Amino acid sequence: MEEKTCSKSLAVKTSHVLPPDTNAYKTLFGGKLMAHIDDVAAISAVRHARKNVVTASTDSVDFLEPVKEGDSICIEAFVTWTHKTSMEVFAKAVTEDLLTGERRVSATAFLTFVAVDENGRPIPVSPIVPETQMEKRLYEGAPKRAKARKERRKESKEFAEAFGTDYPWIEKP
Repeated sequence: MEEKTCSKSLAVKTSHVLPPDTNAYKTLFGGKLMAHIDDVAAISAVRHARKNVVTASTDSVDFLEPVKEGDSICIEAFVTWTHKTSMEVFAKAVTEDLLTGERRVSATAFLTFVAVDENGRPIPVSPIVPETQMEKRLYEGAPKRAKARKERRKESKEFAEAFGTDYPWIEKP
């Protein structure tokens, strides 16, 4: 498969933060920000794979600064690393006070997507080639993050099996 650069997968979306998107503190709901991040990261993954993708995991969403009502929120995402069928995507959220022009990084996240065929089965993706120093830094750290993801997923499966579908505090007869 043809190698692709990180920049070819860049996706950017800017939205105005309106009252229905905010909580009692007049800041953006965390879940709303997570939805923006997943949306833009998925576009980035599709751009790289040129196939449909599914979200396999969200490693973390680190909320660094509040996003206030009336601000804008700009999500930037690009593919940082690929495996056989999966892609790691880094996303950054930048909030801007539109009246003063002050900009701050409000969140960062790593997500993993898997390219799928028409039947929802995983399919191979092109390798990624980092070009800039930051892209290389993210690329070099990806195997460590992938290992942590694999371990976390194993633990999640163990919890799912142990807890099952019933409430854990209800005793079975």
